[in-house]
Amino acid sequence: MSKESKSLVKDEQITGMKQDDQYKRWITDVSRRFKSSQIKAAIKVNDEMLRFYWSLGRDISYMSQQYGYGSGFYKQISADLSKMLPDVKSFSATNLKYMRYFYELYSTEQSRQQLADDSMGSNRQQFADDFPETNEQPAGNNLEVAVNAKIPQEIFLIPWGHNILILDKCKGNRDKALFYVHKTLENSWSRAVLLNFLDTDLFERQGKAITNFAHTLPEPLSDLAQQITKDPYTFDYLTLTER
Repeated sequence: MSKESKSLVKDEQITGMKQDDQYKRWITDVSRRFKSSQIKAAIKVNDEMLRFYWSLGRDISYMSQQYGYGSGFYKQISADLSKMLPDVKSFSATNLKYMRYFYELYSTEQSRQQLADDSMGSNRQQFADDFPETNEQPAGNNLEVAVNAKIPQEIFLIPWGHNILILDKCKGNRDKALFYVHKTLENSWSRAVLLNFLDTDLFERQGKAITNFAHTLPEPLSDLAQQITKDPYTFDYLTLTER
């Protein structure tokens, strides 16, 4: 068989493959599986980033008990972290404040106080002296596990930008904040849609937060999925730039 004849046969085979319904279904399925896997990966990175933000907010909350909340406090932390991690842009004074709010909103008062007591002890200066030279968390491991069990895990599933909107609008109201977290996940709300419902007092109109919450992955083509996979905070956390 000549080269031309072989080429013609291959072209016909490819044409037949492209027209085959089973092949078309397989291509569609691969695309769906890829998008689903992409969302799972993005959610895992987002989860890890937000847990880091929560822990940093916890540290800042405790340190402020000694140094105070003055503007210089956040600026100093921001400057020092930026020197140590120059490629990361998320350590602005404003973002550090939101990390503290994030921690304090979703931690129970009893847990916060217990952690503070264990972290600081009777001598708070000891914590300040030891903190820069150790990789250990301020709280003991067993206590930290116990406190983590009380944290509503769904707060780590939505993008940081969504969390910031909720922190701004809910002002210390934990039930209200969780209501909007649940609604965002259930309905795959984009940031713009979330802001719209925050501004229209949906929580007050519906009366109470959702208690029986079952999380499912957002639909691959939903606005929430797109924002999770393209969140600039996630890329910054991974120190990935556009270039």
